[in-house]
Amino acid sequence: MPLPIEDYAAIGDGHTAALVGIDGSLDWLCFPQFDSHACFAGLLGTDQNGHWLLGPSGRHTATRRYVGDSAVLETTYTTDGGQVRVTDLMPTGDRRADVVRRIEGVRGTVSIRHSWVVRFDYGRIRPWVHREQVEGQPAIVAIAGPDKLILTGPRLPPAVDGHHEETFEVHEGEELDFTLTWVPSYREIPAAIDVDARLAFTLREQQEWADACIYDGPWRPAVVRSLVTLRGLTHVDTGGIVAAPTTSLPEDFGGLRNWDYRYCWLRDAALTLESFLAAGRADYAHHWRDWLLRAIAGDPEDMQVMYAVDGARHLPERELEHLPGYADSRPVRIGNGAVDQRQSDVLGEVMCALSMARNHGVSETRDSWSLQRTLVNRLAEDWRRPDNGLWEIRGPLRRFTHSQVMVWAAFDRAIEGVEQHGLDGPVDEWRAVRDQVREEIMEHGYDAARNTFTQHYDTDEVDASLLVLPLVRFIDGDDPKMVGTIEAVEKDLMHDGLLLRYRTTSGVDGLAGDEHPFLACSFWLVSAYALAGRHDDARALMDRLVALANDVGLLSEEYDVAGCRMVGNFPQAFSHLALVGAAMNMLRASTTS
Repeated sequence: MPLPIEDYAAIGDGHTAALVGIDGSLDWLCFPQFDSHACFAGLLGTDQNGHWLLGPSGRHTATRRYVGDSAVLETTYTTDGGQVRVTDLMPTGDRRADVVRRIEGVRGTVSIRHSWVVRFDYGRIRPWVHREQVEGQPAIVAIAGPDKLILTGPRLPPAVDGHHEETFEVHEGEELDFTLTWVPSYREIPAAIDVDARLAFTLREQQEWADACIYDGPWRPAVVRSLVTLRGLTHVDTGGIVAAPTTSLPEDFGGLRNWDYRYCWLRDAALTLESFLAAGRADYAHHWRDWLLRAIAGDPEDMQVMYAVDGARHLPERELEHLPGYADSRPVRIGNGAVDQRQSDVLGEVMCALSMARNHGVSETRDSWSLQRTLVNRLAEDWRRPDNGLWEIRGPLRRFTHSQVMVWAAFDRAIEGVEQHGLDGPVDEWRAVRDQVREEIMEHGYDAARNTFTQHYDTDEVDASLLVLPLVRFIDGDDPKMVGTIEAVEKDLMHDGLLLRYRTTSGVDGLAGDEHPFLACSFWLVSAYALAGRHDDARALMDRLVALANDVGLLSEEYDVAGCRMVGNFPQAFSHLALVGAAMNMLRASTTS
């Protein structure tokens, strides 16, 4: 059965990612890329929906770490009889799809259980399996439809009632390498990889990337781990950035708020790009901007809020009835119905990220600025339309204050492009619209009686997204209106010291059930505290949030305070990019105060 979410760690190769439990069970993997069908889907069901276990067969203790600042996972198991070390990685730098698992006997003798259950199409399809020799080494080959998986190693488990399983002993000084390789089913089995060489290359390349991070503040380990995680969610070929490598990990255990996050939201990707830029990785701006140009090419009217990792647009949402869901949380969904939503804030986030890229020396091309200008001009025609908002509300469309602030930001950054970078555009028209947007927000999105901005124009409810207003320069962080908004958010949305996104009891989202505090919102509060001059509060909350990461520094989407456990898709880009942003904002605030 699946472990608590915090007991998983992620490994990846820049094309996809796998979740490996602290017990040694690989319970989630989509090959060959993030949004492909899962071949191991035990995370959302049982072991019979697919898993690959290499771990002690009896009582043991386990400690684990990432090697340096890499995404190479090392788990040490200690039993009464001895100790073994398991190294898990997906090698980078070649265009293969491999998982490598190395077991080393450290001392004594340890009994290892090896269980391999492949089920393609999200745990539904049982493959045809046979054995053969690959370069003189035994291999198990599983085939179904378009997929072929090859498991190689010095000893492989026998078939037992539809799966493969055995128990064997590892002695001190022994080293056993197991490799799982995916290829299209019509291709020949590829040559074996040189495990030592690929491990060394992966460790060196990933450490060098992390070392280039320019942040040197008090939370550097957490910032670097977050950046490494965000990099792991970025497709190395296309430049698309996924929100998480998982689907349907619930926002409320046993509930229906279960969504597929294996796609590229323009908003999340833009905010991730800002994290890379702040850390000194301007090279990522070119890669993502090229992805953006390809993905939204065509009529600006057709721009979506999300795309597949390769830029594909068709992401219909459907339910997988054969899977019971994580913690019995149904339905399990693939695809995402929010693809058809109107979210007016998205262009604002994109324009802010591209503006930041310009300020970091990334020059515009003719096509990239032409696209931005076209999208901003289109926004000038329909910015007053209600939308689904940042949180992808599935209730009635509203005039969300955060959405309108990001509309303001879109025009503000377009104007900045003309005034500070010499780009061409109807700057007078854009200024007029920007001023209209601001005037409307101050009239309809601000509650003078409570001294707070509001969630949308027809309510006195607040929303944690209001905390980003000073982050996008709409208002100063210490402005009395912003100070009042922070206080209102604390009063209405604080839950055991962490922030909810909004009060679900208001019915605004059109969904049944509840949810837990959303980690990115609490990181936004850290930034808001810092910009408001509440530095002690900012440091205290930052320390608490960083401590909520699991033992290898990963964060989920939400956190169950009462249960002291993670909730939602994992690892979550939004949580990690907000951590990076909070650390950067605190550093800037401390140097300017």
